[in-house]
Amino acid sequence: MSIVSLMTDFGIRDGNVGVMKGVIWGIAPGASISDLSHLIQPQNVREASLILGRVVPYFPDGSVHVVVVDPGVGTRRRAIAGRLGSQLFVGPDNGVISVLLDYAEKHGWPVAFVDLDKPDYWLKEISNVFHGRDIFSPVGAHLAAGVPLEAVGSAIDDVIRIEIPRPRKTPDGYRGQILHIDHFGNIATNLMREDLTGVEKLHIHLRGEEIRGLYRTFGELPPGEIMALFGSTGSLIVSVVNGSAAARLGAEVDDEFDLVVDSADA
Repeated sequence: MSIVSLMTDFGIRDGNVGVMKGVIWGIAPGASISDLSHLIQPQNVREASLILGRVVPYFPDGSVHVVVVDPGVGTRRRAIAGRLGSQLFVGPDNGVISVLLDYAEKHGWPVAFVDLDKPDYWLKEISNVFHGRDIFSPVGAHLAAGVPLEAVGSAIDDVIRIEIPRPRKTPDGYRGQILHIDHFGNIATNLMREDLTGVEKLHIHLRGEEIRGLYRTFGELPPGEIMALFGSTGSLIVSVVNGSAAARLGAEVDDEFDLVVDSADA
């Protein structure tokens, strides 16, 4: 059984995701389709890249990941497909692959990309504004059905990458940045567990509030308390137990904060 995952900023109201599934099943009727997310903030390529990089490593070998967060649809931006280790990717060449590509390179995965310049693997009629239906879904389905990557396009080695902000070292610790706010209002930052190896005592200054300490689980403080801990992907997050840290602090993506390592751990 082949697996095709879909991630878009389409929402679920207008039928766009449904028609992509119909195209895939028309070409690869045995494919199992997984919805990664269809609630990416509209046109937010960086958010899509972060979520793709977080999710794909947990999929089985041979999975095909179709990503359509594509503000440049119909322009001169390339449509691409790629192999990253045992995983396959299809989507626009706008940087959405950046985080997953970083992960692949860090773990020594072999990587190859092609420009989707072989119309035989597209639908016959191509819209200027819906390449998710007309190019990306059919190519993804053909890959899932066993067509080799090299057959669907010409080899390229210059895919677009976007920069994911990294924390900056300061005399007292780090200046960090909010990268993502999830459904629960948890605030994910660009500080990772490896940045804070050996640190047990710290405090964070974010939106006028001081968050002290570093916890292991949400259950270590009573409901309504604010805390810092490492999330499931190893990033430092700020949370309110049974509440929304983003709402409490009025925090937004790209807000900066200061993390101070207490002197006992410096």
